[in-house]
Amino acid sequence: KREHMVVKPRFDGDLVAESPGMKGVMELVSRVAPHATTVLITGESGTGKELFAQAIHATSPRANGPLIALNCAGIPENLLEAELFGYQQGAFTDAKQAKPGRFQMAEGGTLFLDEIGEMSSAAQAKLLRVLEDHMIDPLGDTRSHKVNIRVIAATNEDLLAHIKAGRFRLDLYYRLNVYQLRIPPLHERPDDIEPILRVFLERARQERGCRIKTISPAALAVLQRHDWPGNIRELHNVV
Repeated sequence: KREHMVVKPRFDGDLVAESPGMKGVMELVSRVAPHATTVLITGESGTGKELFAQAIHATSPRANGPLIALNCAGIPENLLEAELFGYQQGAFTDAKQAKPGRFQMAEGGTLFLDEIGEMSSAAQAKLLRVLEDHMIDPLGDTRSHKVNIRVIAATNEDLLAHIKAGRFRLDLYYRLNVYQLRIPPLHERPDDIEPILRVFLERARQERGCRIKTISPAALAVLQRHDWPGNIRELHNVV
């Protein structure tokens, strides 16, 4: 039985779209979802990039397939390729049995690669081949395997600066950046703060017995003036 690392929403209310900027992003989501092309989601930490990946997958023809996630920054460089491409029994000292990689686990669905800017150069080269040929080479396997997946990548970093510094491949950037979704930070969309707050307060009432039902105009004005460097994640913590 395969274990799927399925992306699940961490914050209800992230996809509230009452501000013009967010309405534009949601319109782009509806336009890119039906296609099989790669998508690059950019935005500051805490803006909910993984939820947009989930929205694209859920409204795409691949919705019945798995949505598999991998945080490229959360896995040591020497293990990243094994996690992505899998390995055969005996491929290395601790490989006591074969293990499928995330590409194989996402067969027929979507692979979400978070923090793509942290991917090693070797893994970048292999990812480029997958995007070009739809073929993977598990470690220790003498055969290549065809995969049918869609890749959505996300980053809070400036990939063009990484390219200039030699830390990210330009050809891979072009392959990933077929469509780009820039998620605006919370301080650019103050109109969304009140509806997001309503969602968070409702959840707090249901889960924690919170008796606060609404927010005063004065308190809302304070929140709308705040810079929110932590974005939705910070707002959730404040609530």
